[in-house]
Amino acid sequence: MNMPRDTVDDEDEAALLARYALGDAGAARLLTERLLPPALSFACRMLAGDRAEAEDVAQEAMLRLWRAAPGWREGEAKVSTWLYRVVANLVTDRIRSRQRRNRHTGGALLELGDAPEAADGSPGVEARLIAAERMAALDLALAALPGRQREAVVLRHLEGLSNPEIAAVMGVGVEAVESLTARGRKGLARALGPYRALMGFEGE
Repeated sequence: MNMPRDTVDDEDEAALLARYALGDAGAARLLTERLLPPALSFACRMLAGDRAEAEDVAQEAMLRLWRAAPGWREGEAKVSTWLYRVVANLVTDRIRSRQRRNRHTGGALLELGDAPEAADGSPGVEARLIAAERMAALDLALAALPGRQREAVVLRHLEGLSNPEIAAVMGVGVEAVESLTARGRKGLARALGPYRALMGFEGE
């Protein structure tokens, strides 16, 4: 029997995962719509805006979720928290691999100002380029933070998770999350320089 769509949309993630484990393709679709965008966003920020690599990470994390579904036990962890943790671990592996490659190849860091020039002077094009440069500045500043600070800042200020949720993702206490977030914000404020006011770090 098909459930009314509004009931399905309100169903919690663990229940949807249980339904997927029983072969419900609709539950898989709903979970994908609900969980893939934030997982991709988190991975992209952690990987300094590398969209292609972030997509690989997010897809691998979702595959691991599907494999874990048959043995999932409700109450052990929130599904989205579990997924963020998997993404964080995959990203850590990618960053370490990238660092090893850079040491061997002398890979250069991305620089601001690499965006193409506007084809014309229209306000819409100019605004998009300014926004793109701001995001590039933020991605570079995030990439310069120590990994745990970057993770805490992205989860708190870009993904909107609460401190207890971040603590569950990172496997630390709430006080540690608060400390990591505070230090990360200060690091961003220093790295962003003239972009601080635009990014909301002007008071730090």
